[in-house]
Parts: sequence; structure tokens; C-alpha cells
Amino acid sequence: MKSTLFVEHYGKQINDKAMVDAAKAIWTGAGNKVKDIRSLDLYAKPEENRIYFVINGEFTSDFEF
Repeated sequence: MKSTLFVEHYGKQINDKAMVDAAKAIWTGAGNKVKDIRSLDLYAKPEENRIYFVINGEFTSDFEF
């Protein structure tokens, strides 16, 4: 089964793939390797215009919605 999650808020839209790709880019930009990701938790907070994430239960960051 193929599925896509879209989050929409005040004319902005982002899907789950874009959120995962952005989190991976931040992770690798910090000197890490994608193959080292064991878990990725995403938290969309449209009211703050932010997507927060946690990788492997310890690396946290965020990016603009």
C-alpha cells in the first residue's frame, strides 16, 4: 500500500516525504550518515510554523513548515 500524509495550514502544505527529507538533510549536515538513522519521530506544529524531529531518540532539531 502506498500512502502520503499532507499537513496543511493557512495556505501552506508539506507532505511526509518532504518532512523526512528535510530532517535527513539536517542530520547529514551535522556530519552524520543517513544509514545511521534507526528511528525518526516528526512533530508538525503548524501554529508555530515549525516541524520538530528527534532522530535515534537523542538528536533533536526543527525546520520551517
